[in-house]
Amino acid sequence: MTILGYALAIVIGLSLGLLGGGGSILTVPVLVYVLHFGMKEAVPMSLVVVGLTSLFGAVTHAREGNLNWRAALAFGPPAIVGARLGTDLAMRVSATLQLTVFGVVMLVAAGSMYFGRGLWSRQPSKQPNVRRPYPYIMVFGAIVGALTGLVGVGGGFMFVPALVLLGGLEMKEAVGTSLILIALTSATGVVSYVGRIPMEWPAIAAFTALAFVGAAIGAALVSHVSQSALRRGFAFFLLVMGVLVLFRR
Repeated sequence: MTILGYALAIVIGLSLGLLGGGGSILTVPVLVYVLHFGMKEAVPMSLVVVGLTSLFGAVTHAREGNLNWRAALAFGPPAIVGARLGTDLAMRVSATLQLTVFGVVMLVAAGSMYFGRGLWSRQPSKQPNVRRPYPYIMVFGAIVGALTGLVGVGGGFMFVPALVLLGGLEMKEAVGTSLILIALTSATGVVSYVGRIPMEWPAIAAFTALAFVGAAIGAALVSHVSQSALRRGFAFFLLVMGVLVLFRR
C-alpha cells in the first residue's frame, strides 16, 4: 500500500500540471486511506505537498507566459485570509466533520469538472477595460481559501472557472494563475498548522518529490492533451472517491 500511495503522488502532480487543479483533492484520501495517516495530520501534510507542487507548476507556467499577476493579486489576499480562518476552524471541529465536508467538496469538484464545460472553456471578453466584479472575487477567494485551510484542498477546481469568468482569463492563463493561488493559500495553512499538528516530514518530502515529477510532465503536456476529455474522466473518478469518503468517514 505504501508503494501505491507514493505512486499516486505522481498522478496528483500530473493532474495539477494538466488542469491547474483537481489533483490536489486526491492528496488527503491518499494520505488517509492508502498511507493511513489520521485526518488531522493529513490536512496539513496535504497542504505542504499541494503548495510546493503547485508552486513548482506555477513556475513552469510562468516561463511559458501562462500566469496573470493582476488576477492573482485580486484573488490572492482574500483567499489567504480565508485559509487562515479555515485553519483555525479545523482545530475546533472533529475529524469526522472534516471528512464529511471533504466528501461534499469532492462531489462539488466532480460537478464543476463534468458539467461545467462552459465555465472552464468560456472565452473571456475581448473588450478593453472590462470592469470585473471585485466584491464577488473577494468573497469567492475567501471561501476557497477557507476550504483550503479546513480540509486541505487546493481549490483549483473552483479557482480555474472563476478566473475565466470573473477574471476574464483564457484557459491556459487560468491554469497557471490557479497554481500560484493554490501555493499562496496552502502556504498560509501550513504556517498556521506548524506547532499545532505533528507532521511526518520524511513522508512529505518523498510524496512531494514524486508529485513534482507528475507536475512537470503535466505542464509539458497541457497544450497537447484534450482538456475536455481529461476533465470528464477525472470528474467521474472524483465522484466515486467522494461517495466512498462519505460512506467511510
